[in-house]
Amino acid sequence: MTRTRLHRKHWVAFAALIGSTFVAPLGAQSESAAAEELRRGIETHLARDPETALRYFEAALAAEPDNYEATWRASETLLDIGKQTPDSVKSPTRDSLYARAEVLGRRAVELRPDGADGHYVLAAAIGRASLTKSKKERVRRASEIRGAALRAIELDPAHHKAYHVMGRWNAEIMRLSGLERFFAKNFLGGKIFNAASWDSAVVYMEKSVAASPETIYHHLDLAEILAERERFSEARLHLDQVASLPIFDVMDPEYKEQGAALASRIEGKKDKRR
Repeated sequence: MTRTRLHRKHWVAFAALIGSTFVAPLGAQSESAAAEELRRGIETHLARDPETALRYFEAALAAEPDNYEATWRASETLLDIGKQTPDSVKSPTRDSLYARAEVLGRRAVELRPDGADGHYVLAAAIGRASLTKSKKERVRRASEIRGAALRAIELDPAHHKAYHVMGRWNAEIMRLSGLERFFAKNFLGGKIFNAASWDSAVVYMEKSVAASPETIYHHLDLAEILAERERFSEARLHLDQVASLPIFDVMDPEYKEQGAALASRIEGKKDKRR
């Protein structure tokens, strides 16, 4: 008989002697309930059902409001739900999901300042929520996105999602016209834009791929950046991965369609001479 079983047996005997059943303290019950809801949420999220997963994470938070993992996972799940509505479509519902995700991201960082996942999800949530903001506000928040993503990488050098955020951060800034970047830097306080470059966009995205080669999204975004830099042969290698990798994320079917469309657009194109 194990030590654990002996311990449990003694408690049962003690309860019988005093004529009552042993009941766990209320705090322990809440913690147990939160852990169970969290487990179900993770399983459901892996099954590509973010709406149901969110309900489990919210139930975990109802049982244990300071649960760090339930907080950052709920934030990320809100983003996953919101991403299913394209940015090109006007959607107050999607925008409210991103706003809630940002609130939870900030809460996660507050709960555990040394938690990489909290900083990552905050960076991602600020980026998504910024789509509804004014140009000046988006420029101001760009610095916060970068800071949160870099902090996540500092805390966890293998955090593939944080590397992806940094890759996109650099690419999105470089996709602005020269005039837009000049205006942002000189009139909207966006001096941090000087830190962006195409080379950094490639390097960070390559790190996300290296850290999680099975993630379709990493390959797709890297292929898009490489195609923009006229590095078509390299882009095709990653698009082959997009086409062949198994579906894991709820957005993967859409990413595969985007990859096929990009492969068609760059078919036959030759690399730029360097």
